[in-house]
Amino acid sequence: MLKIFSTQLSGYFKRIAEQEEMNIEDGARLLAQALIGNGSVYMHGMKEMEGVVLEALYGEEPLEGAKPLFEGGELAAITSADRVLLISRFSTDTEAVELARRLQTEGHFIVGVSAIKEGMHSLEQFTDVHIDTKLIKGLIPDEDGSRFGFPSLILALLAYYGLKFTMDEIMAEYK
Repeated sequence: MLKIFSTQLSGYFKRIAEQEEMNIEDGARLLAQALIGNGSVYMHGMKEMEGVVLEALYGEEPLEGAKPLFEGGELAAITSADRVLLISRFSTDTEAVELARRLQTEGHFIVGVSAIKEGMHSLEQFTDVHIDTKLIKGLIPDEDGSRFGFPSLILALLAYYGLKFTMDEIMAEYK
């Protein structure tokens, strides 16, 4: 099972690296604007995607200027110098879509990370840059035709690291 899972997972890594490269670069440039302008990168992950935020805030190599979008249940006081990174499992997550719509209406710049699913409203409609994790079903086929092994957080972390590494390069050139 692990061999199947890791083989499938590496295929997703490759697809994201190849097909989302421009979106990762554009997203990193947008987020780096906050750091250059003495702003912050406010982050919020829906459900398990909060793991990306925890990595950015408390990991071995924290993201410069990162802050949680919500503290004590209250939305942060976002300024025009700040940027927002929203992460959800699927682009059709209603909470993520409504939050992005609200932030966009208020004039904030947003980078979104999620797997694009067909739906009436989708996260990428309300973000300035969107990175598609491409994961809409489990990786391992079961005997009954279903699938399991859904590494949404792993793929979101890959997108995050793509953003972070590119931002680090931008900031090194800026300094």
